[in-house]
Amino acid sequence: MAIAGGGIAGLSAALAAARLGRRTLVLAGDVLGGNLLSIEAVEGYPGYADGVPGYELVPAAQAMAAEAGAEFEMLPLLRVAKHSSGYSLGTAEGERTAKALIVATGASPRKLGVPGEERLAGKGVSHCASCDGPMLRGAGVAVVGGGDSAMQEALTLARYVDRVVLLCRSGALRGQATYRDRVLSAPKIEARFQAQITAIEGDAAVSGVRLASGERLDVAAVFTYIGLQPNTTFLQDVVPLDPAGKLGTDGTMATERPGIFAAGLARAGSPGRAIASAGEGAAAAASAHRFLGG
Repeated sequence: MAIAGGGIAGLSAALAAARLGRRTLVLAGDVLGGNLLSIEAVEGYPGYADGVPGYELVPAAQAMAAEAGAEFEMLPLLRVAKHSSGYSLGTAEGERTAKALIVATGASPRKLGVPGEERLAGKGVSHCASCDGPMLRGAGVAVVGGGDSAMQEALTLARYVDRVVLLCRSGALRGQATYRDRVLSAPKIEARFQAQITAIEGDAAVSGVRLASGERLDVAAVFTYIGLQPNTTFLQDVVPLDPAGKLGTDGTMATERPGIFAAGLARAGSPGRAIASAGEGAAAAASAHRFLGG
């Protein structure tokens, strides 16, 4: 059995598959952990009443999977093709084969697509509050988005910076009520609704943003959380993808292609929360085990 992806869905699938006695290969990509690595406190995860940093949760999950017998290769899955014994899995270091595949490749942050975003990437344009927040003490920053990720990161940034302007394109914050209440009551966070960035300005680093209203905000950084793009394009000729680029599954995490399963943010209908992705990974492993005759 092979698992593509090293986030919490893939790691949970690896642990479950290995504990079921399956030889398990994880093509973990370039970095273990995925989006969780940038989250200072993963909340709502059983066993951690005060939340757990993603950079602590991920190594613990990997260690458990490895101890159970899962093998890891730090290679992304680049292509999938039908093979006489199941599927051929293409990597930068050659082909692997597997009779069953669990796709847990997650998703990448969507971009704003405005002038200055690409040019100032890594120079104030960021997706990681816990990484860059400590270097912005005393500054003002903008966070773009209105969902759980945007609110979580705004709360993290408020621990370091003097001012956080949360720019939400819609008329209300989405996501969990616990985050909304904390954001709206935080003295350092100013939520602005129906606000849209049209340009990110600065020479060697971000110095401000221009809004559709014509207003300019002086900020030292911009953190964007406007949704995620599934990392599934390598599968578009193998398994049907929905209009959002996600894999459709039934209740057992099985796709339309026999032997291919999906879990986490790559799967249509996934709630996108760590605990849900972990459960989906374990369910996909159990289904793949049954598919293989378990």
